[in-house]
Amino acid sequence: MRTHSSTCGERSRTILAGFLFLSLVALVTAGCSKQQAAAPPQRPVPVAVATARLQDVPVQVRAIGNVEAFSTVSIKAQVSGPVMSVHFTEGQDVNKGDLLFSIDPRPFQVALEQAQAALAKDTALLENAKAQEDRYAKLLREGVIAQEQYDQFRTNYQAYQAAVEADKAAIDNAKLNLGYCTIRSPIDGRTGSLAVHVGNLVKANDVPILVVINQVSPIYVSFSVPQQSLAEIKAHMAAAPLRAEAFMEGPEASGRAEEGVLTFVDNTVDSSTGTIRLKAKFENRARRLWPGLFVNAVLTLGMERGAVVVPSEAVQEGQRGSYVFVIKPDMTAEVRLVTVSRALAHDTVIAKGLAAGEQVVTDGQIRLVTGTKVEFK
Repeated sequence: MRTHSSTCGERSRTILAGFLFLSLVALVTAGCSKQQAAAPPQRPVPVAVATARLQDVPVQVRAIGNVEAFSTVSIKAQVSGPVMSVHFTEGQDVNKGDLLFSIDPRPFQVALEQAQAALAKDTALLENAKAQEDRYAKLLREGVIAQEQYDQFRTNYQAYQAAVEADKAAIDNAKLNLGYCTIRSPIDGRTGSLAVHVGNLVKANDVPILVVINQVSPIYVSFSVPQQSLAEIKAHMAAAPLRAEAFMEGPEASGRAEEGVLTFVDNTVDSSTGTIRLKAKFENRARRLWPGLFVNAVLTLGMERGAVVVPSEAVQEGQRGSYVFVIKPDMTAEVRLVTVSRALAHDTVIAKGLAAGEQVVTDGQIRLVTGTKVEFK
């Protein structure tokens, strides 16, 4: 009897403990449900938006360009001698015909005078030989002398004629060398660093180069574009001159571009890079472009009417391609795949996937997924 009573008591206590445990679980679950039900709704994500708009946009080709001098001349001496004077300063603008250097002219002046004296001497001998040739020609006609004697005097006369011509050529050469003693600028341009100074001995057509002159107004910008653009460029170039722009970076940029015209398309595509070289001519009156400078070159081919345009900040890149977040009427975000036509300076042209008037997110995309509630900043 004692054993049976003890067993029944243990069972009762076990059932009671189980009941209390289940009651406790139910209470906790009910409490959690009430807390979840009482949790406040998620706040909308603040975003910045812009409206897709229709706009006429230029059809452009962009590339990195390098500024080149319109023409470059390396000045060398054409006669040998010491430099007597330098008539410019380094970095000075010079005009065509301006005097640059003076080389000691005295040896060449002496050579000219010697050639002139030789001409005077041979001219006198020529006159005497002419008189003798005339006399012996008359005697030959009269039959007084033989033909052989006359031929001797005629040959002598012809020899002095050749000597006189040689003397005249020597005089011309001496004058030419004397003229080379003054070196003048062959172009309008700007001088570079000076390689020789007064007192240095220079040699004809030898190093060092005395100075390099670059013509910087007008000036060229050279750049390369993909070969796929060649056909379109040629087609537009045949219709009208193509406008080119050069944008600089740094303190000189100021957002203002230099304007020029495409003047050169290379006759060969570079097979190693698949690009073709172009040149645009710029007047460069303000001298903002400088030889060797790198610029952003923009070639405008035409205009596209009524293109859909959004700020470039709105376009994101993902595994499936380009996309934007579009704001729906219920103020939720929607991911929209788009096809990008091309990029402008600050905007992007959308070829497919977006209509004018739709609002797109330009800032705050990192917190968005499809269906996220948003509010405008």
